[in-house]
Amino acid sequence: MTHRPTEEPARPVRPHPVDTARSGAPPEPGTVDPAVLGALLRRHGWQRRGGAPGRYGRWTPPGPGGGTSLLVPESRAFPDSDDLLAEALLALSRSGAPSAREVLVSLAVPSDEIRWWQDGPAGPAGAAPWTAEERLRGAARRMLLAAALATRARAGYHGARHRRAAATALETVLVGAAAGGHLTAFVPVTSGRPLAVRLHQALFAAREAIDYQRATGGMDAFDAAVEAGVSHELTESLVALVRGTEGARIAVAWAPAAGVPEGCAPAAEPVEFSPGDLPALRDAGARYLREEPTVAVRITGAVTRLRRSGPRGEGTVRLRVLAGADVPHVRITLDEEAYRIAGHAHLVGLPVRVHGRLESRGGFRRLTGAHGVVPVQVDEAERDRLLKELQENVDFFEEACGGDCGD
Repeated sequence: MTHRPTEEPARPVRPHPVDTARSGAPPEPGTVDPAVLGALLRRHGWQRRGGAPGRYGRWTPPGPGGGTSLLVPESRAFPDSDDLLAEALLALSRSGAPSAREVLVSLAVPSDEIRWWQDGPAGPAGAAPWTAEERLRGAARRMLLAAALATRARAGYHGARHRRAAATALETVLVGAAAGGHLTAFVPVTSGRPLAVRLHQALFAAREAIDYQRATGGMDAFDAAVEAGVSHELTESLVALVRGTEGARIAVAWAPAAGVPEGCAPAAEPVEFSPGDLPALRDAGARYLREEPTVAVRITGAVTRLRRSGPRGEGTVRLRVLAGADVPHVRITLDEEAYRIAGHAHLVGLPVRVHGRLESRGGFRRLTGAHGVVPVQVDEAERDRLLKELQENVDFFEEACGGDCGD
């Protein structure tokens, strides 16, 4: 018997469609807009230092020492523009500067960029402790997941709801190397712009709610911030980002090739959070967790586990949810008759339908007040698959039923 874990296993991360940036091969010059390249160079700290006005600009990389400069045409209005672009892109692909790779990534697939900075004492020669970089990556991923959840539904606490869809939304996000307390994520515009917009709005709403709480002591602003995407999950990610640092900042920069989304500022300043914000964030997270209401649902699911302490009485059933709720599994306590119906449905390869309320406690993984348990007819292919699962787990099923599945 292979026991299913309570949580869904992590999905393998799909490769981000930026193979050209990874392999070192530059994009084709014909696919690159010179204006977009110039905007990306400026965004990533490159400096324009002269050039022929109206024809091209000379750009040097950030940091001391200058490094190899690039000649980037201002438009395609001149015959040599493609040649200059090809040389500039080749130089970027050969550059060891992190900013060069980030520019190539954004050229390969138009992406909104989300940046995190953590402020704190650096180690020898400016190096950051290994654990600090791990914490930064973990906090950033939790923040992206919170934003992805908020694109699915507005809730103070999401729990297990929409987790599968939110995790899928992150599969095309590419995250660069964490270095010196700085991390950048590239969110493709075609698949991830709603996520970037929601995070942008939620961060500003969280900042305003914290300021209101620190000024007045009231938590009302956090209730209104839910509509902007603030949640227990987001506040927890902010706590993880700020804890143990002297402060943190997050900024969202829009892909130049796609323009600024409606209702968003074209060049917003980073949103800053400090250790002094932690009490308000923790209180808000606890408030969201405590006050998110239960949800009335009608769930259709396949019985995967049954357990009761004896041959009679109530028992616990685990369902793999097929419809009716955005969670992968739920646990239900059923009376003797309903438990018998669920057992028979499992034996013949049929799912069941049940009414009840998803409890927020435990992450919306438990159904309370269950009633109206009935088998549901399914097509032959689904029934055969359910029966196959039964055969694989028959020993466990007999044990779970207490040897009395047929009464």
